[in-house]
Amino acid sequence: MRRQTATCGVAPAGSGRSLRLDPLSLPVRFDAHDPRADGHVRQIELHRERVVLRRAVRGMQMAINVRVSDFTGVALRGNDEAQTLVLVHRDPSLSVPLLVSADGDELTEAWAIWSELFALPQLDEGARKPAARRRRANAIRARRPKFLMRRRTGMVRELPVHREEREIIARN
Repeated sequence: MRRQTATCGVAPAGSGRSLRLDPLSLPVRFDAHDPRADGHVRQIELHRERVVLRRAVRGMQMAINVRVSDFTGVALRGNDEAQTLVLVHRDPSLSVPLLVSADGDELTEAWAIWSELFALPQLDEGARKPAARRRRANAIRARRPKFLMRRRTGMVRELPVHREEREIIARN
């Protein structure tokens, strides 16, 4: 059985409604903004164990089924005017918005409920520092540097010359 909430999804032009999902009424199906999809809209089905993302790209219909355990956590994003509660995935195109609001108390309460419901950590993306840049795994990194491979100029080794000695030559 699928439920649809009347107060969620992509709000029509001029509407003051914002995205607001009830965590206690899962499963829920709603529309969200997707800049890469046809019509800039994707359908999201949110269940306790999985999330199904449906969209069309250049006429090709696709459905992506992602387990909730594959998400990294529930994060609070945005500025002071409007903040968004997001179910965060490593791939940013798979992240799912859960709540858009300007009320800080409502956001913190919903943040705790969604985090507990999905058994995922609460991520504070405002305080998060970017990760240090990783060194690229390079196949030729262990090779000897090019400047060590060059021949040294000006260091010609002279052959020893034996003077006043008798030369021995083997002849048949």
